[in-house]
Amino acid sequence: MLIDTYDRVATDLRVSLTDRCNLRCTYCMPEEGLQWLAKPDLLSDDEIVRLIRIAVTRLGITEVRFTGGEPLLRPGLVSVVERCAALDPRPRMSLTTNGIGLKRTAVALEAAGLDRVNVSLDTLRPDVFKTLTRRDRHHDVLAGLEAARDAGLTPVKVNTVLMPGLNEDEAPELLAWAVEQGYELRFIEQMPLDAQHGWKRDGMITAGDILRSLRTRFTLTEEGAGERGSAPAERWIVDGGPHRVGVIASVTRPFCRACDRTRLTADGQVRTCLFAREETDLRGALRSDAPDEEIARIWTLAMWGKKAGSGLDDPSFLQPDRPMSAIGG
Repeated sequence: MLIDTYDRVATDLRVSLTDRCNLRCTYCMPEEGLQWLAKPDLLSDDEIVRLIRIAVTRLGITEVRFTGGEPLLRPGLVSVVERCAALDPRPRMSLTTNGIGLKRTAVALEAAGLDRVNVSLDTLRPDVFKTLTRRDRHHDVLAGLEAARDAGLTPVKVNTVLMPGLNEDEAPELLAWAVEQGYELRFIEQMPLDAQHGWKRDGMITAGDILRSLRTRFTLTEEGAGERGSAPAERWIVDGGPHRVGVIASVTRPFCRACDRTRLTADGQVRTCLFAREETDLRGALRSDAPDEEIARIWTLAMWGKKAGSGLDDPSFLQPDRPMSAIGG
C-alpha cells in the first residue's frame, strides 16, 4: 500500500510515456521545443509494464493513466495497454492526449483494453488554436475526439485551459459544444508548470472567473460533496442534467488533502506530487536487477514522505525544475 504520513492512500498511478510532444502550447513549452530525454534514459516498454505490474499487484494501484508529453507518440503504446489489461487484478486505464493521433489509434486502443480518454482542447476557433499551440492541427483534434467517442472510449473528457487575451471568453461556447457532442468538459486553471517559468498568479483565469462566465448562459447546480471523492474536478450539473461540467482549481481551490496519486516519469522517477521538486529513482533499481520486493519498498518509502500540500500558497514556492512535458500531467 502506498500510504503517506497524512493517511492518504495512493491508488491512482500517472505514467508518463514520453516527454516529446507534437504541439508547442504557450503555457507548456517554448516555440523551439525542449531538449528531449535521450532514448537510453527512457523506460523501455518492458520496464513500464513491470513497474505497473508491481504497482497493481503489490501496492494497491487500481487506476492507471498514461500521459506524456504526448503518449500517442510512444510506438509501443497499444502493446503496453494490452499487456496491462491482462494484469490480475486489472486496473482501469485511461489516456491523456492532445488528440492529434486518435483518429488512427482509437479503435486499436479500445481493442487493447483502454477504458477512456481525456483530450486537451482549449478553443473551438482554429486561428486561436494555432496561436496557442503554434501548430495548425485543430481539425485533427476534432477528428480524434469523434474517433474516440465512436470507438467507445467513454466518457470522453475534454480538458481546457483558458488564457487571458486568447480564449478567456470561450467558456460558454465550449460548454454548449461539449453538451451537444456528448463530451464532459473540464476547465483547468493554468498551473506553474511551464518550461519558461513565465506563469503569474495575477494573470491567470481562475475557477471563479470560469463559473461566472458559464452562468451567463447556463444554470449550474453543484454536485453533492460525496460525489467528488478524490477526483480533482469539482463538478456542476448543467441545466438540471444529465450533462456535467468540471473545474480543476489546483491553484485557487487546492485538493491536496484528498490526493490519491503517485506519478512515474518517462525516465523512471517517482514523483509524489505534480509540483514536487524531489524525485525517487526506480530506473536504477530496475536496471540493477532489483527484485520486485525491493522496487516496491523504494516506491513505498518515497510515498511515505509525501508533503501535506503542493506549496502553491507558500511565498517561497518554486516551480519544479522539470516542465509538465517531462513529468506527466
